[in-house]
Amino acid sequence: MVKENFVVPEEILSFCCNGLQGSTSPAHEPGEQEEVLGAMANPSPTRNPTEVQMSQLVLPCHTNHRGELSTGQLLKWIDTAACLSAERHAGCPCVTASMDDMYFEHTISVGQVVNIKAKVNRAFNSSMEVGIQVSYEDLCSGKHCSICKAYASFVAQGPSGSKVKLKPLTPQTEEEKIEYSIAAERRRMRLVHKDTLKDLLTRSPRETELETRDGSVAVPAEKTRVESVELVLPPHANHQGNTFGGQIMAWMENVATIAASRLCHAHPTLRAIEMFHFRGPSQVGDRLVLKAIVNNAFKNSMEVGVCAEAHGQEMSDSRRHINSAFMTFVVLDEAGQPRTLPMVAPEPGDGERRYREASARKKIRLDRKYVVSCKQTEVPLSVPWDQSNKVYLSYNNVSALKMLVAKANWALAREKEKVRMYTLEEDKFLSFRIEMSVRIAASQAFSLLSDLRRRHEWDSHYARAELVQQVDDDDMIYHVVSQALSHENKPQDFVILASRRKPCSKGDPYVVAFRSVTLPTHPASDGFTRGETLCSGFCIWPESEEMSKVAYYNQATPGYLNYVTTNVAGLSSNFCATFKACEKFLLKNKEDLIVQL
Repeated sequence: MVKENFVVPEEILSFCCNGLQGSTSPAHEPGEQEEVLGAMANPSPTRNPTEVQMSQLVLPCHTNHRGELSTGQLLKWIDTAACLSAERHAGCPCVTASMDDMYFEHTISVGQVVNIKAKVNRAFNSSMEVGIQVSYEDLCSGKHCSICKAYASFVAQGPSGSKVKLKPLTPQTEEEKIEYSIAAERRRMRLVHKDTLKDLLTRSPRETELETRDGSVAVPAEKTRVESVELVLPPHANHQGNTFGGQIMAWMENVATIAASRLCHAHPTLRAIEMFHFRGPSQVGDRLVLKAIVNNAFKNSMEVGVCAEAHGQEMSDSRRHINSAFMTFVVLDEAGQPRTLPMVAPEPGDGERRYREASARKKIRLDRKYVVSCKQTEVPLSVPWDQSNKVYLSYNNVSALKMLVAKANWALAREKEKVRMYTLEEDKFLSFRIEMSVRIAASQAFSLLSDLRRRHEWDSHYARAELVQQVDDDDMIYHVVSQALSHENKPQDFVILASRRKPCSKGDPYVVAFRSVTLPTHPASDGFTRGETLCSGFCIWPESEEMSKVAYYNQATPGYLNYVTTNVAGLSSNFCATFKACEKFLLKNKEDLIVQL
């Protein structure tokens, strides 16, 4: 969406970098000249070629009445940097397709510097994910602080607007490998986002229950309604004549802020923007009609719905839906704490629907932020599973395993009979990986190892496993009983979510991820000691049509530590015997699997 820089003649570029050559230029010592040129040299070859860095000094023209950077202006900068990164990889114009949830942690004041770093995490067929990190820098104190982290999807476009097939991206660093691997999971989550909301609303009560708040009179939602029109001019558009996505987002933020102000009669602060998709382009000369209304007001926050529609010069032109977004605002007191807000009385019909949907979106946002956004070490071992958070638990399950796989500091601890055991020591965890090559197709191994009901056939630690819920084709919940006795002299049991993923593209492994969840139908009982697993599972890489590398990973919880350390120290070869039994199981059952298929 952003035009590439003008080509600068070489002699002008030389002048800018080296200064005037002659009596009017200050003399440089040879060493000093080399130092100056070194500072101007190209970045390190290890730097991601798609990485774009942008630094913007916040001036009064960028700020609101409080001297804080307008979120709309920040969105424009974010979109520009992300688009430049996407176009570096694609080598052609790109347009913004979607933006994931954005949470703004701090405000930025006039005189501070906004630093934005964007780089492509992964390229799919014609779309790519760009990761964006935003921070601010106080030039006087030297303080740096994170503002937000965002993920945007861009689509590459050819001369006639047709989609362009993208070249694959090869990650280099450990961080890039993690982002590359998890990008496929984020893409999957975007595709099912609408279905998640519909499913939650289907299971919620149809009646709208208005909240009661002491001393508060409900404000009719209609009083917060805003409608504004913008004429798309050349400065608002890219080199293709399409309106910048960041410009549209800035206009939407403006009308949403006005709607929020009409409810609270104060100046609100934008805290979050819900995941959204651009439905179509608008061009120079279009009239962009922006509408906003407060959908629901909770105790300390409110959701504002805003949409953008475009039409041509003629009044008879039909309006095209460009984008819809949902923004969360708070009103801060002098101490910087959120104030209690007035209640909203929704209009009958569509207003009540929007009111209910806002409540559902709040729950989904909390699920996403709690399960997806937090660090892996901050996620409790067993997260309560329900229909509304199934997508995010599945995402967390698979992404946690992929992050473990992508770690760089695995050390070979033991090797026996072509079975290799690796360990990874981190601050809070000791993880292990066991791998070997097996003469079986990767898809066959994937099918056999993803069914926990057959695990006892090769793993002596398992007594039995019962499928208690088939969530969908890729996610199942099992109740597992272990052979091992706990310190209470009782068998251990587990409630485990198993999430399967086939390769998204060539080079990806087949993945089977396991993590503990809690189910109301299967609470802890007196007959068992409830065990938990944080992160474990299989990754299976095809080595040829008939050979696969099968690797098992486990981020060891206390119950596994004795098993791991005993094997690492050479006091037991249980790991080797178990994996050899796994190999025999795969070879024995692969022919039966072919017959069944």
